[in-house]
Amino acid sequence: MVGHNKDLAERFEKLSLSPQAGLLFPGDDAKLLTELPASEFPQELIVPDGTWHHVKTLMRDIPRLRTLPRFCLAPTSPSRYRIRREPDAHGLSTLEAVVSALGTIEPETLELNQLLTTFERMIDSQIKQGTTNWRANQRRRRGIPNVPRALTGDLSNIVVGYGEQEPGNYPNSKSDRPTEPTLLYWTAIRPATGERFQCAIDSPAFQDKAFMQRLRLSPQQVCDRRSMEDFKNSWSTFLQPNDRLVVLHPSTAALLHKIHPQGQLPLILKAINVQSESESNNATATCFPTPNVRTTNSRAEERLNIAVERVASLHLTFRKTQ
Repeated sequence: MVGHNKDLAERFEKLSLSPQAGLLFPGDDAKLLTELPASEFPQELIVPDGTWHHVKTLMRDIPRLRTLPRFCLAPTSPSRYRIRREPDAHGLSTLEAVVSALGTIEPETLELNQLLTTFERMIDSQIKQGTTNWRANQRRRRGIPNVPRALTGDLSNIVVGYGEQEPGNYPNSKSDRPTEPTLLYWTAIRPATGERFQCAIDSPAFQDKAFMQRLRLSPQQVCDRRSMEDFKNSWSTFLQPNDRLVVLHPSTAALLHKIHPQGQLPLILKAINVQSESESNNATATCFPTPNVRTTNSRAEERLNIAVERVASLHLTFRKTQ
């Protein structure tokens, strides 16, 4: 449907919708699509289209939209839409949101990614033709524009985290839905002070000796396992309101978002496209005088230290331009 808000409101009011219709729009009461069983998927999905400001006016001016149950996504990487800057680092264009939603609701639908391929060709074409001043849409500041602001100044509120997930259960046929793996071990550090957080979350995967060997988690690290609810409470206590969480991979961000959809999305280091200084323990020691002593030989500890080094390297790279 296309039209001005008043016209759309009148037409949408008369539109016949399924009793199981839903709205793809974020909100406190929105359900994360990837966490729902197939029986709870919407039979019809209404997707508002426009800039974020325009969509908010649609929500304001079309009362029936506000009566629909809301569903949301958990993006694990930034939008590919380089023509317009999204207000959130993980905001998606309408097309990307539709493809992501359909990939969850209708996994049997083939070649959805072809839509994204065409989408990227359109963007490249517009940029080459100079039909948009897309670079001017980026926030400009001295130094390196692509280094997030949280990593350019005081790092005392930075918390670096890493999580291990269950191995997952892959489907035997196209009709089977894969079992989504969940978090089973979480570790984090506040590098400025050396304060640490570690928690093993009860899971049958801990009985898989081969899997535990791959993670290199010792019996001492996982002997005191907690429920998911206990983990949420402990993690909420550790993470302060002004802290900025940083993770290495999009998959780590997705794991946390599944547990706490309303939480602040962490900074994803792999999504920061900056040529930084050579990452070494020297960068870490320069930024964080408190010794970052490696406590175990686990994969989680190894990758946590890589993330800390990346944070320090990005910070130093930015500071050298000032």
